[in-house]
Amino acid sequence: MFKVNPYRPGNGLMPTYLAGRDEDIANVGQMFDALTMNIPTQSVIFSGLRGVGKTVLINRLQKMAEDKDIFCKHIEVEERNDFIAQIASCSQSFLRKVSTKEKFRHLIQKPLDAIKALVISFDPNDNTFSLSLQEKELYQSINLTQSLTEVFTTIGETAYKSETPVCFFIDEIQYMKPRELGALIAALHRTNQLGYPVMMIGAGLPKIYKMLSEEKSYSERLFLYKEIGSLTEEQSKNAIIMPAQKFGVTYAAEAVDRIIAITKGYPFFIQQLCQVVYKNTDENLIQPSHVERNTAEFFETLDVGFFKVRYERCADSDKKFIFAMVRCGELPCTISNIAKNLHKTVGSVSTTRAQLINKGIIYPIRYKELDFTVPEFSGFIQRLEEYRQWLSEQPD
Repeated sequence: MFKVNPYRPGNGLMPTYLAGRDEDIANVGQMFDALTMNIPTQSVIFSGLRGVGKTVLINRLQKMAEDKDIFCKHIEVEERNDFIAQIASCSQSFLRKVSTKEKFRHLIQKPLDAIKALVISFDPNDNTFSLSLQEKELYQSINLTQSLTEVFTTIGETAYKSETPVCFFIDEIQYMKPRELGALIAALHRTNQLGYPVMMIGAGLPKIYKMLSEEKSYSERLFLYKEIGSLTEEQSKNAIIMPAQKFGVTYAAEAVDRIIAITKGYPFFIQQLCQVVYKNTDENLIQPSHVERNTAEFFETLDVGFFKVRYERCADSDKKFIFAMVRCGELPCTISNIAKNLHKTVGSVSTTRAQLINKGIIYPIRYKELDFTVPEFSGFIQRLEEYRQWLSEQPD
């Protein structure tokens, strides 16, 4: 028999009740209000571990921006995708929107030429534009920062004159190539200097702070940074209780406490555990015993999905590095202790460290310390037979 389940674990899926982000939503809402008045504002960067709800939050903010008639486009950066092609496509969509209004059509050509230069220079396989050999030679002499800045400033000018503010939502920023990120920061900075209503809401893993500052020193002033973490105890209670109320289902206080203890307040984990408990419970009052009976299924679900999909992206050398991290016992751990557990020098494991950071599996904390970007990932590793076998082969 089908049973409607109010809990929605998933990558970016909007929960039926979004807990703990009211302040962030209200603050960005005020920034959107400024943008609709043609007042340029800071862009916002949200950072945090996997499963804390960064994508859910920016999706909610995008819906809010659209309701305020701000032109929005969502870009999810991937390791193998071309960011430049994506930003060019989003910019063209903006021009199509503006061109639907007869009185603004004269504003289109200048930004269209800028997009053409960007695409031809940095996406040579794109066949959107037909150019002469002379034009191709001209466009291919332009550098990325110059070209992207031209796109943003001309888009910004059009946005200002047509009273159509723009907000780009960019997820998984940590996968951007350094030169792309540097060009994006410079382009956005110049657009803000000119007073145009263009902003960006970004999200990514904790390493993005370092990435941004390394590319441009002024990025600290360009962006409003906000770290997204696990929910507080009160916020966690609301995330657990509120979705089930409309179905007449309540939780015993001890059951709520147990769920918070198991999930440690991470929004994705709360959704996943509550979905399993709700699915397998036929009573209207969920007791601690219901939570205990379903905890094993909860971890099994995480292991075969949330955790495994990241683990399987790792090469053998990556996995051994991860095993050595877990063997440290307490995280974060130093690179020297990891190397010691691998019976290698720090220098010989630096390449693997860099690969795992680039894959978004680990991130640096403080000086020479590392942790996993996925909460409770060390517990998953400890449950693996592969890890236990490796551990048994290590000298005391």
